[in-house]
Amino acid sequence: MIGSVLLAALLYVTNERAGTIQVIDTTKDAVVATATIGNRPRGIAVAPDGKRLYVAMSWWRDGKRPRTGREGIVAIDTKTLKPIRQYEAGTDPECVALSPDGKRFYSSNEDAATASIIDIASGKTRTTVLTGIEPEGVVASPDGKWVYVTAETSNTITVIDAKTERVAANILVDPRPRSLVFSRDGKRAWSTAELGSSVLEIDVTKHKPVKRTKLVQPAKPVGIVLTPDAKRLYVATGRGNAVAVLDVASHKELARIPVGQRPWAIALTPDGKKLYAANSLSNSISVIDTGTNKVVKTIATGDGPWGLAVR
Repeated sequence: MIGSVLLAALLYVTNERAGTIQVIDTTKDAVVATATIGNRPRGIAVAPDGKRLYVAMSWWRDGKRPRTGREGIVAIDTKTLKPIRQYEAGTDPECVALSPDGKRFYSSNEDAATASIIDIASGKTRTTVLTGIEPEGVVASPDGKWVYVTAETSNTITVIDAKTERVAANILVDPRPRSLVFSRDGKRAWSTAELGSSVLEIDVTKHKPVKRTKLVQPAKPVGIVLTPDAKRLYVATGRGNAVAVLDVASHKELARIPVGQRPWAIALTPDGKKLYAANSLSNSISVIDTGTNKVVKTIATGDGPWGLAVR
């Protein structure tokens, strides 16, 4: 059990190549628990009540590793880090997001080009929605009205009406969209485009892009988060080996913070004072003080840190 660190903000890390999940105490910025959960864990989300994690797990498709083990969304007890339930989704689930009320989750199924809508209590798939090609990022709006799913090969965002569970729109975006974040009021969203080297701002009321911000090179943006005051966006630049800081109002890049190799996911503490960047090729987490935009610590992880979630 994690025990004495339960009162601290905890950061959960999936290590794709190691097949593990790790827990970092954000007060000490130290790993306090590690558990092996199986093959290729990637996307991760924490339940609103903090009692469960939901992790997207799939078989390797690189031709080098056998297709064995779990493929689906696995619920994990946050106290023991033990899997307690597995949910079926489409083939090759990559990312997972929860509805604001914690009653459903949404998975992006990369090989199937679908998104699954799962009822958590019953474990049943409510709906399977066709998306663009190779769906990746999936996020539910804070008001619970919409689910956005990026598709990296078709360069689209599929908009799902959470009430009707049907596609409401498709948004054409820059090449290879990866991650998404909504504003707190659900009226705006931002999407990264890895090959477009850009961040696209979207008017959610119309499901239309309104502003494109090109990042300073080198940049292959992937993960993205919005600060609690909604004034800044932090963007992991992937192969750019840094985190970019964007001003929301001016759409300008304010700073570039060097981190480890190929930062993928990023996450903020609830108070917005610390940012964590998962460096997938350095096997580390960079801890950034958002007051100074400086790396204050580097935490060693398992092999291939991929997903991050904070509670």
